[in-house]
Amino acid sequence: MNAPTTVNLAIQFLPLRHSQETAYTIIDAAIQVVKQSGLPYTVGPFETTIEGSYEQVMNLLEQMQLAARNAGAEELLINMKLHRNFSHDLHITDKTGKYLSA
Repeated sequence: MNAPTTVNLAIQFLPLRHSQETAYTIIDAAIQVVKQSGLPYTVGPFETTIEGSYEQVMNLLEQMQLAARNAGAEELLINMKLHRNFSHDLHITDKTGKYLSA
């Protein structure tokens, strides 16, 4: 039996000591990295949830931090929630699919 590899990582970036407009620009730069990753993701009002292997999402987290730094962040507060199951893969739509509007 193959070990499950798909995890969910919810990430909230809070750029410190920036105006709201600048903070949103920094957050947008981080989300752009997620969009370019090709991994399934959902952007919400408070966090972005990403689906992939543990290694993929951790690598993506590092890339997001670099993008935020390049967009002007000097300091970030990052809240993360990792959901990992050792008996089966986890998918965002399994949790939220029934709530998606048409």
